[in-house]
Amino acid sequence: MQEDARRTLIRTAMKAPYLEREEEHALAVRWKEHQDQRALHRLTMAHMRLVIAMAARFRNFGLSMSDLIQEGHVGLLEAAARFDPQREVRFSTYATWWIRASMQDYILRNWSIVRGGTSSAQKALFFNLRRLRTKLQRAGGATPSQEIYREVAHALHVSENDVALMDARLANADTSLNAPLRSDNDPASERIDFLVCEAPSPDELARETIDGERRAQWLQQALGTLNGRELIIVRERRLSEEGATLEALGATLGISKERVRQIESRALEKLRMALVKRHPELAA
Repeated sequence: MQEDARRTLIRTAMKAPYLEREEEHALAVRWKEHQDQRALHRLTMAHMRLVIAMAARFRNFGLSMSDLIQEGHVGLLEAAARFDPQREVRFSTYATWWIRASMQDYILRNWSIVRGGTSSAQKALFFNLRRLRTKLQRAGGATPSQEIYREVAHALHVSENDVALMDARLANADTSLNAPLRSDNDPASERIDFLVCEAPSPDELARETIDGERRAQWLQQALGTLNGRELIIVRERRLSEEGATLEALGATLGISKERVRQIESRALEKLRMALVKRHPELAA
């Protein structure tokens, strides 16, 4: 069905009459000044063959011609919205840039799940590397890859490393992790089956979360057995991100650092006894 729709669109576009300069200008004025939808339709339909021709140039990137034509049509409408009929420029000349830009953006978004061509130089490299490499190979015969990279880098004003990386990307398409691996021993295996994840499993994460909450609750109950000074020392020394020094706590509490150490030792023993009394399994 989609293929039939595309063929119908192409036939309709090819039958659309060309516009003379005066008629094109009049239609552009009617659309610009009066938002005349019929004028917009005639103006865009007369240039759909330009969209189709541009889409054919990008068909080697493995994307649907129908999608490319749709994206080109979006660019054509954008050109119509921005076109100034008072300038001495044919609409086709102006629209070509918008059509090409729209298709290129679509290709960069959908050609690979790894986003590339984020700068103008990288975009030029993406769309011109194959053409320049083929041209240089034909001119120089069996030219080494490094020499080709050097020539392309010079032509497009990018680094040789960028050329090599883009060449590697263009040479290898994305592969689904769910793609089956052809194996006589296990024909049902998928690529994802051979990826080893070192992160904890969901069950392990859930168990650690539950255990952590339970231990935190036990600790709060045990802290209730301490007196005020013991609680301050344990919290400042053991339960804060930056443990306080014995000297600092001694100065705060008005006691010696040795006395702080003794109180801390006694408090930790009280905590241990309280935890073991409530939960004997911790004594193991």
